[in-house]
Amino acid sequence: MSAYSPRVGRLIESLRRLPGVGPKSAQRMAFHLLDRDREGASQLARAMVDALDGVGRCARCRMFCEDEACAYCSPQREASGQLCVVETPADLVAIDRHTGYGGRYFVLMGRLSPLDGIGPEQLGLDLLEQQLADGISEMILALNPSVEGEATAYYLADLAARAGVPVSRIAHGIPMGGELEYVDGGTLSHALSRRQPLQGSGQ
Repeated sequence: MSAYSPRVGRLIESLRRLPGVGPKSAQRMAFHLLDRDREGASQLARAMVDALDGVGRCARCRMFCEDEACAYCSPQREASGQLCVVETPADLVAIDRHTGYGGRYFVLMGRLSPLDGIGPEQLGLDLLEQQLADGISEMILALNPSVEGEATAYYLADLAARAGVPVSRIAHGIPMGGELEYVDGGTLSHALSRRQPLQGSGQ
């Protein structure tokens, strides 16, 4: 016999779809919304329905957008000639918010993972290939340094090479304020192998 009524059970199971939310967290959220914040729950439900009805993907960069005029595909960004490839919308937002990058983006919505059934078609690489042949002067890879991310980066670099487009990749290594003794071995090895010349007064 279930410990929850049918409606409460469905609410908890729905909340478990969120990333990082397990059974206890979902139960805590559901009980909070039902017991202490029914107005907030109604607002959340309306916002979700509104977003599902009104938010789609840009046909050019694949970022979430609400109309045909995607803010990340403006003429000013296109004029830079740069195209930054990221895995997720969250990666795009992080780069755009914290860096001075002013070019265009392409959101893969994932990374190559044959075991999970994610291939070039699922990542929109046919669309990316078309864009590489359309005035791109540099493709910047801003992918996570995972096994799948590395495989995806090499695949994209090959696409760019065939299109004659130079490729660069963001640096991965020791975070600002980090101490070497606490950095994992993979990150430390990657940082050392990708070391850069130090420009000093004597150079």
